[in-house]
Amino acid sequence: MIRGSQVWTAIALFAGIISVGVAVALYRWVQRRDPGSERAQEVASWIREGARTYLRRLYGALTLVALAMGFIIAMVFTFDIEHLGTQAVTLAPGRGVAMAVAFIGGAICSAIAGYMGMSIAVEANVRSATAAQESLGQAFQVAFYAGSVMGLAMVGLAIIGMSSIYLLTSDPEIVLGFSFGASALALLAKAGGGIYTKTADIAADLVGKVEIGIPEDDPRNPAVVADNVGDNVGDVAGMGADVFDSYVASTVAAMLLGASLFAADPAAQMRHVIFPLMLCTAGIVASLIGIRFVRVDQGGSPGRALNSGTIITCGIFAVLTTALVLLGGYSLGLLWATLAGLITGVVIGFTSDYYTSARFRPVVETARVSSSGAAINIITGFSYGLVSIVPSIVGIVLATLLSFYLTELSGISGVYGVGISAVGMLSISGMIVSSDAYGPIVDNARGIAEMAGMSQQVIDRTDVLDAAGNTAKAITKGFAISAAALTVLTLFAAYAEVVGARGIELVISLRDPVVVAGVLLGAVAPPLFSALTMLSVTDNAFDMIEEVRRQFEERPGILAGTESPDYAACVALAARGALSSLVWPAFLAIALPLLIGFVLGPEALGGFLGGSIFTGVIFALLMSNAGGLWDNAKKHIESGRFGGPGSDAHRASIVGDTVGDPFKDTAGPSLNTLITVMSLVSSLFAPIIAAFHLF
Repeated sequence: MIRGSQVWTAIALFAGIISVGVAVALYRWVQRRDPGSERAQEVASWIREGARTYLRRLYGALTLVALAMGFIIAMVFTFDIEHLGTQAVTLAPGRGVAMAVAFIGGAICSAIAGYMGMSIAVEANVRSATAAQESLGQAFQVAFYAGSVMGLAMVGLAIIGMSSIYLLTSDPEIVLGFSFGASALALLAKAGGGIYTKTADIAADLVGKVEIGIPEDDPRNPAVVADNVGDNVGDVAGMGADVFDSYVASTVAAMLLGASLFAADPAAQMRHVIFPLMLCTAGIVASLIGIRFVRVDQGGSPGRALNSGTIITCGIFAVLTTALVLLGGYSLGLLWATLAGLITGVVIGFTSDYYTSARFRPVVETARVSSSGAAINIITGFSYGLVSIVPSIVGIVLATLLSFYLTELSGISGVYGVGISAVGMLSISGMIVSSDAYGPIVDNARGIAEMAGMSQQVIDRTDVLDAAGNTAKAITKGFAISAAALTVLTLFAAYAEVVGARGIELVISLRDPVVVAGVLLGAVAPPLFSALTMLSVTDNAFDMIEEVRRQFEERPGILAGTESPDYAACVALAARGALSSLVWPAFLAIALPLLIGFVLGPEALGGFLGGSIFTGVIFALLMSNAGGLWDNAKKHIESGRFGGPGSDAHRASIVGDTVGDPFKDTAGPSLNTLITVMSLVSSLFAPIIAAFHLF
């Protein structure tokens, strides 16, 4: 069976290489498209240089963090922590080095995926805008194939990293180090990118649209280039790293459970450790096929094309998973668990569509009441955001219960079934991220079209593409948050297994004051994290607003169109502010769980993880959906409804959208990464915490 597992792991590695190869081929296909006029290329170059400069600074800083943490991990895991505190401690330097290398490898793979996606995004934006001069379908194809570079590179690099480490070590705990590296970088990349993009977006909107009254993406606005740069560093590189983190964490958590729950039977243990990798392989194949079906014909709808691609990919994945289970001799319970996760993910994604799309009542109603002022707009949008939590939570509950009990009925541990459900939900991430990365590309294309002076027909076509992109981003966020909820539940179970292996029975009882203390401290972590990131946005946006006002006051020729703004000043200001704002969020994610564990003990840390999971998922869903709703309510009014651009309703909706910007693009999407990182830190250091704690 060991040889068979090596074959399947090698197949997974090969699938990852194919996925990255197709991503490179699509990268080159996009680069061969027409980049457009000199003016369009000039505008695109401003965005490209700003994005690359920021990511170089971000990854430079994160490299130092990764190396320092890698050194600490190497030192800690050089000791035989499996027997720490129970017998004489022996040294295992090879294991320490392997864990550190895996950690750094996870960070590097996450960074490469994000940088590769951002690199093609800043090439594709101008090419999509130029293609829109010919037809909507051509512009869509350029943008979607560019997004597919991100999607396929992400899943390919993830599966290459995980399968390579497992082939070399046959130890899923070493793969856990890879997951921790990916998650740590993802948290900081997503939070930093979110702070950057919303700093520029808020400043551009409040001064340009509200105070001055110039259109969105007007080249006279000094913050407009920083705004478009933010789309790439936040929504492409940041969101890609975020889903990379969830994808890897769910797979590793299921592998860990397979290793611990089936330890009594080595053959069964090996089969269930590699099963998550087999599902990832099937997901890559399904995504590669599904991407070929995504196109917009004459008179077609971009949103419908994206949704059709997702549904087709899900169908192919379901067929491949059925074949894997039946031909591999696995329990049918694992098939039901996988399908439960897959179906729940799709349902939750389309539920997010209902609450954030202008085709449905929540957005339309929020836009309608905006004529009564910004307060009514905000109250209505926030209320619908609260309501949107319910169907997603119900979906997570159903996926958890169905996967647990259907797997139990077939004679397999229900906890393992929940882990497989999370893997099933994320296995088609190649397709999901392709649709998500399409969004900021067409958003940039719309901005370039206006700044380069393209025709109104081109702007109208890019508006259609952008509307579909906003919905795709909302669906992806709902999908990622829900998958993260199942993933951290699995990681929580893995944490309990690791602590149990130390001979400590983990009892999470609310009658224990130490556990209650842990639950309350965990529950407050996500809202505190949200506050820190959003306060960073407001502080940095205040500085940029002052900079934009200064340029308008000191250089009247900017608004007259006789001189160009200083775009670089706003780009540099956003970059400095974003990077300097990451210290406390990083402390919350990594140091706080360790502090709770070493001081209050394993039970309190278990309570801490439970509290953070519950509030983290609820806050993430609320913020992502409410923010997307406010954004599309504004766009609905801008399309000519309820008074159209310049009306009282429009001004109110801009305020609502500004409130929602850090909700949906800074705090909300970062919370699922936060709870994943905290769970990974706890699982990784659980043996040490079990041996050394005060209470």
